[in-house]
Amino acid sequence: MAAAASRIVGGPLGRHATVGRSRFWTPLRVVLLFAVAVMALSWLAKSPCLQQYETGDGSLALDWRNDRQYVAMCYSDTVPLYGLEGLDRGALPYRDAWLEQPGTPQEQLRYMEYPVVTGFFQWFNARLTDGWLALAAHLPLPVALPVVVYFDFSAGWLALAWLVVAWAVCRLRPSRPWDAAMVALSPLALVHLFTNFDALAVAFATAGLLALARRRPWLAGLLIGIGGAAKLYPLMLLLPILLVAWRRRDTGGLTLAVRTIVGAVVAWAAINLPVAVMWTPGWWEFFRLNRTRPADPDSLYYALSYFTGWPGFDGDLASGRTPAILNTVTLALFAVACVGVVVLALRAPRPPRVASLAFLVIASFLLVNKVWSPQYSLWLVPLAVLALPRWRLLLAWMFVDAAVWVPRMFYYLTPEKKGLPPDWFLGAVLLRDAMVVLLCVLVVRSVLRPGDDPVRIGGRDDPDWPGTGPPRPTVRDVVSAAPGEPASGPTTSRRSRTP
Repeated sequence: MAAAASRIVGGPLGRHATVGRSRFWTPLRVVLLFAVAVMALSWLAKSPCLQQYETGDGSLALDWRNDRQYVAMCYSDTVPLYGLEGLDRGALPYRDAWLEQPGTPQEQLRYMEYPVVTGFFQWFNARLTDGWLALAAHLPLPVALPVVVYFDFSAGWLALAWLVVAWAVCRLRPSRPWDAAMVALSPLALVHLFTNFDALAVAFATAGLLALARRRPWLAGLLIGIGGAAKLYPLMLLLPILLVAWRRRDTGGLTLAVRTIVGAVVAWAAINLPVAVMWTPGWWEFFRLNRTRPADPDSLYYALSYFTGWPGFDGDLASGRTPAILNTVTLALFAVACVGVVVLALRAPRPPRVASLAFLVIASFLLVNKVWSPQYSLWLVPLAVLALPRWRLLLAWMFVDAAVWVPRMFYYLTPEKKGLPPDWFLGAVLLRDAMVVLLCVLVVRSVLRPGDDPVRIGGRDDPDWPGTGPPRPTVRDVVSAAPGEPASGPTTSRRSRTP
């Protein structure tokens, strides 16, 4: 892609071209600039849902009239949660409850429904909003409705988290720095970065993998544990780390893995235990909600039920029953997938890469889970880039996955309001799942045939594992790591290439 585009300025770089000598525009800084541009566009895409209008009594209100959040496709969970979870009233997560559907037979006591780090992240941004508006009463600061200020504070931190993701991926691939541009330019980041708060967990998980690659297992465990307290998925990375360590146990891999796992468990427990002890019902809300919710429209189970008329494993759940059989099936299928990953890791001709196994574990979880919220796809972006850095393939998947947002919004609008019938949305969901299955197949092939792995071309080992990565990249490495071309190993010195 880069080679073809470069023809307008003379074609690909020559053998003796000087690369990497710029004082400012290093590959990392270009990648971060790409990320900033995409994040600016992502905020602009959400901005229609931040518009205000003047009501009849002269006060300002958020303009979500006529289902604007769906028609403009700008919906973000951040906006409604600010009021629903009592953040605008100063409610403390997990301690303070509220009534859902009061005065009806469905009345229920509710608490913060997110893991601890994400819950207090929301509370922190709400307090920043209060402080900003208080200062604005005395200083000439830009102001808006509290929920708009709250969204902007949240978006600022989430943008910083995504910059960390791009930075970590770039540092994990020193001989292929341009692979990180796929993270920075991802259509999924454009659409979903500000849809929810998942970028926090992705940042901690990716930074944890970088810390492990730099032989800092305690720091890696700390970061993965904090990420697991923001969203549980980073804790699933511990299985791939353990499997790779087992294959590399002759090089001290098990010691590194044990330290990482212990650090992650201790960090997760240190964050969760105080809340669990002081406000047990509130802390348990996240687990209760995930146990009692039925299959979401994003899941394979819902699509299968819709297209075939199958009533589901648990039949009619209109009475609010817990889908016990569905929960068991999803857990069993994920366990089977993990067993498959274990067998793959043990039978691979060479120790597999951490990123490859991590992608397979997380992708399997999403495919067999009963919920695949749209922002969950962000979990896969850095792992896919690290596991299978093939530009055309990954950008095609990201585009398809991001495009699911369009029929999703018009599915929520409903046909009665000129939206789309469920067929369009569920068909798009199945297409997205098929793309992810294809990626899984290709990753499995790269594990079984390491000679075809673009990261291992030239005899390189696993750059995600301490002490097995490539040496410092040369000019030739940076040039050959252009999008669409495999990075070649530093087989000759700079002097031998000089006339």
